[in-house]
Amino acid sequence: MQLNLSKPICFFDLETTGVNISKDRIVEISILKVYPDGKEENKTWLVNPEMPIPAEVTAIHGISDADVADKPTFKELSKEIHNMIKDSDLGGFNSNRFDIPLLAEEMLRAEIDFDMKGRQSVDVQTIFHKMEQRTLSAAYKFYCDKNLDGAHSAEADTKATYEVLKAQLARYEELENDTKFLAEFSSRKKFADFAGFLIFNKEGEECFSFGKHKGKRVVDVLEQEPGYFGWLLNADFPLYTKKVLTAIKLRQFNNKLS
Repeated sequence: MQLNLSKPICFFDLETTGVNISKDRIVEISILKVYPDGKEENKTWLVNPEMPIPAEVTAIHGISDADVADKPTFKELSKEIHNMIKDSDLGGFNSNRFDIPLLAEEMLRAEIDFDMKGRQSVDVQTIFHKMEQRTLSAAYKFYCDKNLDGAHSAEADTKATYEVLKAQLARYEELENDTKFLAEFSSRKKFADFAGFLIFNKEGEECFSFGKHKGKRVVDVLEQEPGYFGWLLNADFPLYTKKVLTAIKLRQFNNKLS
């Protein structure tokens, strides 16, 4: 089974210092780039997160402070990584909820204007959960009849994710071999930001998904309570969420002028 691609797709996986999108950092990233002609390109980097890796996290992925002490920082690697993925759709396992949001944070910290405009994201975990309700190791065994040796290694998980998607396409007739279809099928709610703090309503307008203004349109809240915008920008929200809020605020300002 070869993916039917109109542009390259980069399957990727992150190992990190934790699961807080705003605060935690990447310690390993592996990217498998698949081209429309079937050509594959793979690259893996160990990354100095510039912060300690908690012992309980090292116990999961096996990467310690000593392993990354002499490795480049993400900022030093950011242009190389961005050049590899900038022309591609993205794919991963739980990537829509974790890997893409955290990658976006790292890119923005490195002063690279990363976003998902013009590209699709295929979350293989969501397809799996809609079809079978399992973990990646179980998915690999179920779909590919292989044991996932080296689970929680970014490279092993990345390759397994790619193989699982191809097996899913071979197994389920209702899945179309088309990146746009797979992206829509593997999405959950329509988020305006990566982390899910801002969602689109039925009219396609940005709304808050949390707190006292949950369900309200962002433009209404910014109009009626201007101080809330300042609080959001100074609070511990992901950089990409703040970027989207700033864009909405600027759009609102420009609409008033026109």
